[in-house]
Amino acid sequence: MPGGGAAGAGDERHAYQVRSQTDRFTGPVFSVVSEEVTMPGGNLAVRDYLRHVGAVGVVALDDEERVVLVHQYRHPVRRRLWELPAGLIDVVGEDLPAAAARELAEEADLTAGRIDLLVDLHTSPGCSNELIRIFLARDLAPVPARQRHQRRDEEAELQVHRIGLDEAVRMVLAGEITNAAAVAGLLAAARGRDAGWRSVRPVTVPVPR
Repeated sequence: MPGGGAAGAGDERHAYQVRSQTDRFTGPVFSVVSEEVTMPGGNLAVRDYLRHVGAVGVVALDDEERVVLVHQYRHPVRRRLWELPAGLIDVVGEDLPAAAARELAEEADLTAGRIDLLVDLHTSPGCSNELIRIFLARDLAPVPARQRHQRRDEEAELQVHRIGLDEAVRMVLAGEITNAAAVAGLLAAARGRDAGWRSVRPVTVPVPR
């Protein structure tokens, strides 16, 4: 109902206040915290969640409307997943478009002449505050061989493929692509293309807080 949103917003000023916080684990990518939170009505509830450094992803689209996907092993799910070139926001002072360009170069050996903003995504808000910003990269060119990043660990076996955007969307809808950032980025890219790219935004748009 029309008035419900306003009343709810007012109620939230008095609810969901953090009364205490306990650090359970701290690592280089994420930490685990427990917080006592005031619920509507006044009850206290404990909420555990991952506090994440954040990430960027890139839908890299070439002149033939093929998207660059990587096939990479992910240990928690014990298998390879189709993903976008993506990575953590873990370089001090690096802005997000630069981080996206770095990940594109490191994982796909590509540079982009143009980068736009596609979509922002909370990957799993029930248990994590992770936000990934997904960019659209076009005007692709190869990184010179001598300047290419040396991949290690799981990335050493990372496979890079170019797949038609429509085929990638089919793979999403068929359950063959399940990585959340890839699903969101590919569907946003297909919608953006069909709308003549009117839906893309400048990379300077602030990140949702």
